[in-house]
Amino acid sequence: MREASTTVAYLRSPRAIRERCRALLELGLAGKLEHFRVDMDRLPAVADYVLDVTRATYPTLEIPVHSRWGHFDVGGVRRNAELDARLASLPPAERARAKLDLVVTSVLLDAGSGPTWKYEEPGGGTYARSEGLAVASFRMFMAGAFSSDPSQPLRADAEGLRRLSLDALARGFQVTEANPLAGLEGRLALLHGLGHALPRPGALYDQLVERGPRVPAAQVLGRVLESLGPIWPGRITLDGVNLGDVWWHSALGPDDSPEALVPFHKLSQWLTYSLLEPLEEGGITVTELDALTGLPEYRNGGLLVDLGALAPREARLLRDAFAPGAEPIVEWRALTVALLDEVAKRVRERLGKTAEELPLAKVLQGGTWSAGRRIASEKRPGGTPPIRIESDGTVF
Repeated sequence: MREASTTVAYLRSPRAIRERCRALLELGLAGKLEHFRVDMDRLPAVADYVLDVTRATYPTLEIPVHSRWGHFDVGGVRRNAELDARLASLPPAERARAKLDLVVTSVLLDAGSGPTWKYEEPGGGTYARSEGLAVASFRMFMAGAFSSDPSQPLRADAEGLRRLSLDALARGFQVTEANPLAGLEGRLALLHGLGHALPRPGALYDQLVERGPRVPAAQVLGRVLESLGPIWPGRITLDGVNLGDVWWHSALGPDDSPEALVPFHKLSQWLTYSLLEPLEEGGITVTELDALTGLPEYRNGGLLVDLGALAPREARLLRDAFAPGAEPIVEWRALTVALLDEVAKRVRERLGKTAEELPLAKVLQGGTWSAGRRIASEKRPGGTPPIRIESDGTVF
């Protein structure tokens, strides 16, 4: 067995995510999983559905990478251009730091909102779920809510994040008894933790620029996990290290065995995808993007359940709500990661594209996330996912 420090490094790698999730898929294909059956015969229908959504959204197939930046322009409002205009006088490196300040805080605030929360943009539209969280966090950032220096509002820094109050976050997200937001305290805890972990989120730029103008995506993820690891609450620790979005599954080994741990790092990978654009503006090209995995969240996972590629073995999985660490959720997420690779292969085959021409990050954007949302809205009022997760604001 690996030494603990080596195991921690392994569990922080996208290779570990793929290997552990693939191991569970192999067990599922052999009918040896307790919670889900896997039906590979349904994958062509999943790929066709994803392609329909992709072509409707991107008729020319010019698909951006799946990231937070697209959410900021929801409703046809050019918020990214607004940000660029405000940052135009700064040198490229400082613009990159400021954009990292925004996107890191926004992604950490992006856990599931719950089914009823909405954000009404002053003078604009009303948005829900991930897009609403994006607009709310964007507006808080533009108003200087995360900066300790009124003369430099467009930044997030340690002092500004640590002194952010629950009331201020609730006001920023328009939370009331009539407009509840799931996991508000958990979101605040992440921002406070971020304020203790880094002098500012934009410091990630300075850590990465030291590695040269080209940095592999796995190294960017590793730096995110190492820098932000301490902020995750109540997680499994190994060799004194908080592992973050890593959970046990009994099919891989006993609960006290590192072999039974399944890493996902959903928010950290979502963040890594979202760092690409500002890093590139600052002169850093992120390479080998397909080393990262699909994101194990309820839209991608819901797509597979709603279209029959994953079939719950018990009715309670479609009825009850589960904590993120519950084994049915760990199993669902792992199978989602492994099957997203399979869906991406089939989408590329239909389009005659290579993995270089249509990387997984573009299949997700095109793609599986939107398809999961669409099928959910077709099947259930309010577009709720087929399986419910008790969100604490720190995982999804």
